[in-house]
Amino acid sequence: MLRRAREPLTHERGGAGKPTSRSIASRLAAIGLKSDWDFVLHLPLRYEDETRVTPIAELQPGVDAQVEGEITACEIAYRGRRQLNVRLVDDSGELLLRFLHFYPAQLKSLAVGRRVRAYGTVRAAHLGAPLGIEMVHPRVHATLGGASLPASLTPVYPTTEGVPQSWLRKRIEGALRDVDIVDTLPSALVSDLRLPSLREALLRLHQPPPQAVAAALVERRDPAWQRVKFDELLAQQVSLRMARAQRAQRRAPSLAGGQGDLVARLLAALPFKLTRAQRRVWSEIQSDLARTSPMHRLVQGDVGSGKTVVAALAAARAIGAGYQAALMAPTEILAEQHFRRVAQWLDPLGVRAVWLAGKLKAADKRVAQALIASGEAQLIVGTHALIQEGVKFARPGLAIIDEQHRFGVTQRLALRELAAPDGAVPHLLMLSATPIPRTLAMSYLADLDVSVIDEMPPGRMPVVTKLASTRRRAEVLERVRRDVARGRQAYWVCPLVDQSEDGEATVDLTAATHMYEETRALLPELRLGLLHGQMPAGEKNEVMHRFALGEIDVLVATTVVEVGVDVANATLMVIEHAQRFGLAQLHQLRGRVGRGTDHSFCVLLFDEPLSEAARERLKVIYETTDGFEIARRDLQLRGPGEFLGARQSGVPLLRFADLEQDAALVEQARDVAQRLLQEQPDLARAHAQRWLAGRANYLDA
Repeated sequence: MLRRAREPLTHERGGAGKPTSRSIASRLAAIGLKSDWDFVLHLPLRYEDETRVTPIAELQPGVDAQVEGEITACEIAYRGRRQLNVRLVDDSGELLLRFLHFYPAQLKSLAVGRRVRAYGTVRAAHLGAPLGIEMVHPRVHATLGGASLPASLTPVYPTTEGVPQSWLRKRIEGALRDVDIVDTLPSALVSDLRLPSLREALLRLHQPPPQAVAAALVERRDPAWQRVKFDELLAQQVSLRMARAQRAQRRAPSLAGGQGDLVARLLAALPFKLTRAQRRVWSEIQSDLARTSPMHRLVQGDVGSGKTVVAALAAARAIGAGYQAALMAPTEILAEQHFRRVAQWLDPLGVRAVWLAGKLKAADKRVAQALIASGEAQLIVGTHALIQEGVKFARPGLAIIDEQHRFGVTQRLALRELAAPDGAVPHLLMLSATPIPRTLAMSYLADLDVSVIDEMPPGRMPVVTKLASTRRRAEVLERVRRDVARGRQAYWVCPLVDQSEDGEATVDLTAATHMYEETRALLPELRLGLLHGQMPAGEKNEVMHRFALGEIDVLVATTVVEVGVDVANATLMVIEHAQRFGLAQLHQLRGRVGRGTDHSFCVLLFDEPLSEAARERLKVIYETTDGFEIARRDLQLRGPGEFLGARQSGVPLLRFADLEQDAALVEQARDVAQRLLQEQPDLARAHAQRWLAGRANYLDA
């Protein structure tokens, strides 16, 4: 693959605009540039067209262009600030080159009579300027009359402070010479896919030929981009299938029933019947748990579809077979709610449940850890405290992760790696109320078995969504008063509390505490509660408990209520500054109501004027309650990291491919990966290693 490797900066030299210190190697490493191969794959963001010269008379404001002419004036001016003004003239007109920051060397290089080429963005000249158009801080270099123009577009690369484009271009040119770009794909396959060789593709992207269409390169539609994106997706698919095969070779306990059949007793004790979708998903999970290879299953279902009871059945199966089950949730409120609900179902059946969270008192934590280590604790529910040092499981049989995308990759890996003394690893069940778009499932979840609960419990009424400007807040408050008078409860959600995370006071957002006081003054006859993330855990749990008991009429809260909070009597959700929330958040918040059999409403209060992006989000959430359609649109807006939780790991997901635009490539890569692993496994592994290096384990999380 590589003829030789070298340090990125071994050939540094001093001089204007060139890096001079080895210390910037760390800056380059931060953006993933260490080896020659890294530089070869450091592809341009855009291109500058220096292949032609535009007459000054034909320049258009807002367009990047290159001009050539003679300098007829160069002077330092003082118009509010010190600046250098240069007058450039060609046969068709005059142009002002303006520099707000300059050095003595630039004054010499821009002397009157010099012939130069300048590349930059054309703009209408500032007030008081002597000419009609200008370029501010253009790139300028001296040229002799009639000097040849570059043969290709000039690439512009992602960079970091202290590393200029000129240095980066030379470094990448050197890497392209030194790297032997051997194709890891069979030539017949490349031909069948009608793609260029990898070497041809990379050279075309770094050094586009004169006939290349800049728009196709920038928009990543050029065949060279298709090849690079396909290779990346193929490496991902190969890695995921290899991870699945490796996991199948590991040993997990077979959880095929047990003494007293705890699952049958739980089903008989439940105060409701499972839906058809829940029964189907539970059947899939049962089959997995009976095997001796680890289950790796994701259960996804819209808010309120009943994922918790399926998780409880899986826990009962593990416990009934003599093993421990661990359930990890991202917040203490959600973990506490799971603990209460699942314990309520399993306690009467003789199951010992233990609660473990970071804010437990040291003595209580030691007691919980001792019960877990001895095996007396059969069901362990908590936050990420479950995977902290000091927590040892006696016989881990099942790990359940709720709202799995809210955890970082490293945390998910740690829970999955729990092992019994005999080396057996637990089965893994992940739950998500955020539906995964099909292209995302094909790409990142190819090594998972996915079950979908696509049916709501009987009697659930769809939530009606209303849009209202904040100018109509008084009407909304009156609606709250009427609903409470009918014996119902309401949420009023605000984006922030009194201060933002960086400590600066918020000015333009209604803080939850301010809204709480204002609403209490306007509705003095109602019982209000306040809930936000900065409250102590005990206080938060107390407020939620009182709301669940009906002792609070209106809960004013931040997005801490986004997941898991389940109060059937709450039929009205008001979301303040709704345009500030993402689609997934709005959908999750709306799902906090409609948990019972009464009509429920979600009012989205928005500020005017709305940006185009905010208008689009609110339009989507208003028009559909289909979680999969909302997730598809959300993927377009935010990318895959938010769904998978992988951004918390600091590891990039896909550098080049776009799941929405490249869905066809994802399908091709999926099919080719299967074939390649069967027919040429060594080549498949080499391909994955080239593109993913040490990142493959993150795909397996």
